[in-house]
Amino acid sequence: MMDELEFRRAAESALDSLKRYLFEREEEEDSGFEVEEQNGVLNVVFDDPAGKFVITPNAPVRQIWISALSTSFKLDWDAEDKAFKLPRTGEQLAPLVDRLIQEHQEM
Repeated sequence: MMDELEFRRAAESALDSLKRYLFEREEEEDSGFEVEEQNGVLNVVFDDPAGKFVITPNAPVRQIWISALSTSFKLDWDAEDKAFKLPRTGEQLAPLVDRLIQEHQEM
């Protein structure tokens, strides 16, 4: 298991990459959401339908948590792929967030 410093570095890198990706998507015409960052936490805010995703590192358990669609998604570090992944589906952070955004917008 990775130590806290390794986790913080990996999580910061993953969240920075996700933030840049989401900012690019936000600029697309009719993206339907805004991205906000506060103290290392990413928020994806929707107007229609109204909603909010919260994406945050959780150092004590070495996971990245996503609160979205009334569910908590807990991603673990995969040392082989050097990425945070959702254990039950194998989805990495950005593809998972893309899927969740799409599902929210289809509501």
